[in-house]
Amino acid sequence: MRVADPSRLLVFFNGGGACWNAATCDPAGRPTYRVHTGEGSGNDPREYGGAFDLDNPENPFREWSQVFVSYCSGDVHLGDATARYPGPDGDVVIRHAGRANAEAALAEAYAFFPEPAEVVVAGGSAGALASPVYAAVLAEHYPEARITQLGGGGAGYRLPPPTVLWESWGVIPALPAVLDTAGVSSDSLRITDLHRLAAAAAPGIRFHSYDNAYDAVQEQFLALLGHPAELLPGLDANLDDLHADLPYLRSYVAGGEFHTLLRYDELYTRRTAGVRAVDWVASVIDPARDAANVHCSCDGECRGP
Repeated sequence: MRVADPSRLLVFFNGGGACWNAATCDPAGRPTYRVHTGEGSGNDPREYGGAFDLDNPENPFREWSQVFVSYCSGDVHLGDATARYPGPDGDVVIRHAGRANAEAALAEAYAFFPEPAEVVVAGGSAGALASPVYAAVLAEHYPEARITQLGGGGAGYRLPPPTVLWESWGVIPALPAVLDTAGVSSDSLRITDLHRLAAAAAPGIRFHSYDNAYDAVQEQFLALLGHPAELLPGLDANLDDLHADLPYLRSYVAGGEFHTLLRYDELYTRRTAGVRAVDWVASVIDPARDAANVHCSCDGECRGP
């Protein structure tokens, strides 16, 4: 946690993969999620650049207070279940406690920052998927604040409802009470529906999405989930649907295979269709500005670096 300007608060949900069977969850094997929060886990914001580089004068969050929500539960910050996954060498038991961990972090935020005027609820990768949900939670807690959501590296999952994930992680019964989950089930909830539930609960949220056109990590997880595909067609289809459904959504689609934005100096080096990513983020968090929709061009920029 960083205590700076108490009127401006960044709550960032860290990424770190996900798991849903013995092959992906076993810490002794080749897990596809962060397995701990200790030293070297990728859960220390001081190890990152981007929005967490407090010495960079271009950093749009340089003067903001910050809460960094660590992640090691393999459940995109939304789970509440102890899962037992059968494996060749015995069962792998994982406590998917992302929901409780997130609530503990938010309780600290509420204690330190009782009345912020501006709240940005951001996330990278797994954290991007959860960020709309927690934007609605924070909108309920801070009814006078301007709530802005910004996800990075999570909008490309063009999938049927991922029932195995929701059920393995215990997500549906653990969804926050602020969301209207009547009729929502593990067989009906698509990943993009988390945005729709949040928008229905808190219509004032301003939603934003950053993705790279061929994000290698999102493509990896699509394949692991049984839906191998190049990312861009599904990403564009998801964004088209969300733009049609949400009262306020702005998106930035950059070229190449990079994954996420705010944790890295890609924030300062990326330029797409003539728009620097850092300038776009600055417009996202500026109450007086309306961020543009930015998309890499069809002349090869989307394949870019």
